[in-house]
Amino acid sequence: MLIDEKLPLGQYIAGFVEWLTQHGANYFDAFAAALEYMIHGVTGALTWFNPFVLIGLIAVIAHLIQRKWALTTFCVLSFLLILNLGYWQETMETLAQVLFATLVCVAIGVPLGILAAHKPMFYTAMRPVLDLMQTVPTFVYLIPTLTLFGLGVVPGLISTVVFAIAAPIRLTYLGICDVPQELLDAGKAFGCSRRQLLSRIELPHAMPSIAAGVTQCIMLSLSMVVIAALVGADGLGKPVVNALNTADIALGFEAGLAIVLLAIMLDRICKQPDAPVRSEA
Repeated sequence: MLIDEKLPLGQYIAGFVEWLTQHGANYFDAFAAALEYMIHGVTGALTWFNPFVLIGLIAVIAHLIQRKWALTTFCVLSFLLILNLGYWQETMETLAQVLFATLVCVAIGVPLGILAAHKPMFYTAMRPVLDLMQTVPTFVYLIPTLTLFGLGVVPGLISTVVFAIAAPIRLTYLGICDVPQELLDAGKAFGCSRRQLLSRIELPHAMPSIAAGVTQCIMLSLSMVVIAALVGADGLGKPVVNALNTADIALGFEAGLAIVLLAIMLDRICKQPDAPVRSEA
């Protein structure tokens, strides 16, 4: 019967992870230490500023990017509320983790999306992997990362990258593939090389899609905040987990509100700015 002999797939994976742990422990420890040092460096840089100075800097950046006074005011009021509630340190820790994870996802995902758009066979081979990364429950690949890297921010960050990197890859691929063939033909007619076609035609045309991928990456990274806290990562996930363990409604609501405000601010700031409307003569 088919069910009499179970395929030991789980044992194979467990054996492979155990082999990695035995033979690569020093490398994984060094990688975890370096990654943790960088994360703490980003967090230290954010907390080095006086909170009011940092709020002003973020407000200026938000206004320079979007040119919307409503968004600037919302950012200032949201950070002031977070500061008043006493979650400034946790918010900066979460912000550092999200920014670092997004930077890694974009640095890896955008080139892979460009390569996939130019190499259809590569995307065909990569698509099942992307589907797997997006559909497998996060706790499943949190277990091996926890085994390899131990408790702390590193397994949470790696799991966040695995969970969120599919968004910039897919949307970069779609943006490049949606470039009209007429534009490419015109560029070739003017003697553009493949690199010039990419930098002058494909990337500018695909920029709204790439920006949407960055925004989705940020939102997916923030959705991992609580899960990362379960394996020892600092940030706003810790008070949420503590509130869940103690059934503290007030603590859970305040920490959850801080996460929501941070998510809204990052989403609005990173959103592709609206194109200026030109009046016809």
